Amino acid sequence: MLIPSMLVYWHFPGVSQFGIFLITSLPSKKPGSVFFLCWLLRFILQSLSLLMNERCSQSELLIRLGVELGKSVVYQEANRETRVDVKESVRGQDIFIIQTIPRDVNTAVMELLVMAYTLKTSSAQNIIGVIPYFPYSKQCKMRKRGSIVCKLLASMLAEAGLTHIITMDLHQKEIQGFFSFPVDNLRASPFLIQYIQEEIPDYRNAVIVAKSPSAAQRAQSYAERLRLGLAVLHGEAHNFELVMSDGPGLASPSSLAHARTGLELPPMMPKEKPPITVVGDVGGRIAIIVDDIIDDVEDFVAAADILKERGAYRIYIMATHGLLSADAPRLIEESAIDEVVVTNTVPHDVQKLQCSKIKTVDVSMILAEAIRRIHHGESMAYLFRNIAVDD
Repeated sequence: MLIPSMLVYWHFPGVSQFGIFLITSLPSKKPGSVFFLCWLLRFILQSLSLLMNERCSQSELLIRLGVELGKSVVYQEANRETRVDVKESVRGQDIFIIQTIPRDVNTAVMELLVMAYTLKTSSAQNIIGVIPYFPYSKQCKMRKRGSIVCKLLASMLAEAGLTHIITMDLHQKEIQGFFSFPVDNLRASPFLIQYIQEEIPDYRNAVIVAKSPSAAQRAQSYAERLRLGLAVLHGEAHNFELVMSDGPGLASPSSLAHARTGLELPPMMPKEKPPITVVGDVGGRIAIIVDDIIDDVEDFVAAADILKERGAYRIYIMATHGLLSADAPRLIEESAIDEVVVTNTVPHDVQKLQCSKIKTVDVSMILAEAIRRIHHGESMAYLFRNIAVDD
């Protein structure tokens, strides 16, 4: 049976009506263990990851944040139903639910929904979800007979009781329009750009690469701020437009239109992508591919191979969310990619153990500052300074 998760309520001395609940999966430890407190300290002050072998203690958390910890519990019944038990009064308070998305996405979403609804029915004043990586964000467009699942999730969160969301680098900025309440879409690009400037030797000899034309705007934003050149990969690396047959018993729209009106529609030519090519000069340069999500890495491996063929002598991948599913660590380790740099919006410690090329950039500072500013009613504009429209 799944072990209970923990929820923690924070009270800041001298600051009334404020609390934070954190949802995370724990091993079989009793509630309130130091193991959990170590994770919580690294989330706000050091990292969102689940590396538990660093030394930290409850006293460090209390000293740095000046908090008193109260407890609540999230757990699953034997039949896998999610249950939430809030141990303290939250009436009239601002509550922040911090939910990172583990491998079991659907369970994490359900925990978030039940938690928000529990706080809503407990008369919390404001319920703010801190979701660094927003799940289902890739399903934000209608494709064939599919559905816009991201819109469905936004409606569910609103109905559950959330009044605000803090997230980072949504797959499409237009996703904010799915919500009926405010969304603060923070950016990781300042941290990644700082990493490029400080950790990549001779980065002035680099070129920013978009792995597809749809990623060109993001790459252009990086190139302009770093004063570097831009290259774009174009070709058959990925094709989301799946061909779907209507089946042998269904007439085509063209034949139906002709039967009813005598109008014959022009034939639709199938889309074909050319072999992958590079638009731009990468010979003798460092190639830095930028994107928002790196999950299945086959496209990135293919891009690295073509860049090597065109003369790039080092290949870096920079992304906000390092999902790194399936065999991604092994494929990266065996590829021409020299380094993959992601932020800690998603725990990926197991992948780092499997692949030495994966590096992590900490973005917890900006999330903590966003929480503080929202609670105190301060402007969020400072967190978006020097952020381009296309970023």
